[in-house]
Amino acid sequence: MFDPAAPPPPVLPQGRPAPLVARWTRTLLSPWSRLSLLVVLLAGAAGGVLVFEPQRLLADGWPPQLNGAAAVVVFAVAYGLCAAAFVPRPLLNLAAGALLGAQLGLGAALAGTVLGAAVSFGLGRALGQDALRPLLRARWLKAADEQLSRHGFRSMLAARLFPGLPFWGVNYCAAVSRMGWTPFLLATALGSIPNTAAYVVAGDGAAAPTSPAFLIAMGFIAVTGLAGVVVAWTKRHSLRGR
Repeated sequence: MFDPAAPPPPVLPQGRPAPLVARWTRTLLSPWSRLSLLVVLLAGAAGGVLVFEPQRLLADGWPPQLNGAAAVVVFAVAYGLCAAAFVPRPLLNLAAGALLGAQLGLGAALAGTVLGAAVSFGLGRALGQDALRPLLRARWLKAADEQLSRHGFRSMLAARLFPGLPFWGVNYCAAVSRMGWTPFLLATALGSIPNTAAYVVAGDGAAAPTSPAFLIAMGFIAVTGLAGVVVAWTKRHSLRGR
C-alpha cells in the first residue's frame, strides 16, 4: 500500500550505466579480452585457408568471366585476405603471374600486399598492442621494439626488401611497436616491389622454364634469399648484443 510519508526510492543518474553493465564492458574491452579475440580471428582465418585451399586456383585456373580490371580487383582483395590469413606470399605471387600475367599480376599482387599488411597491422594495433607491449621485457625484444618505433620506415623497408621473415609476423610485430601507419604502409609498398615482381615474372614464365625472364627471376629470388639470411643473422647478433 502506498505510504505518502515514505521517502521516495533512489533514482540512478540519467545516462549512467548500471555497475554490472559497466563492469562487463570494461572486461570485454580489456587488453587481454581483445587479444583473445585476435587469437580467435587468426585461428579462424587459418582454419578457413585449410578448408577452402586457395592454392587450388593454380590447378583449376582463373574464372573466365573475370578479366581485366575486375580480375585485378578481385584477385587483389583475395590476395590481401589470404596474406593476412598466413598464406605464404611467394605462393600468391606465383599465382598472380600464372593467372593474370606479368603486368596485371604485379599490380594485383602489390595491391594485395598492401591490403594484407594493412589488415594485419590494424588488427594487431587494435586488439593486441595494449596486452603485448608490457611483455617486451627481454633485452633483444626491447631493442627490436625501439628499432621499429624510432626507425620505422627504414626498418620496415629492410624487412620487405630482404625475404626470410614471415610476412604476417613482421606485420604484427610492427603493430605492437609504436610505428605509424604511414611509414609502415609506404615501406611495405616500396620494399615489396622487387621480390614481388620476381615471383610474378617467374609465375608468368613457369610454362617456359628455360626462358631468359624466368631464369633471371629465379636468380634474383635466390640471391635476395641468400642476402636475407645473411642480414637476418647479422641483425640477430647485433640485437642480442645490446
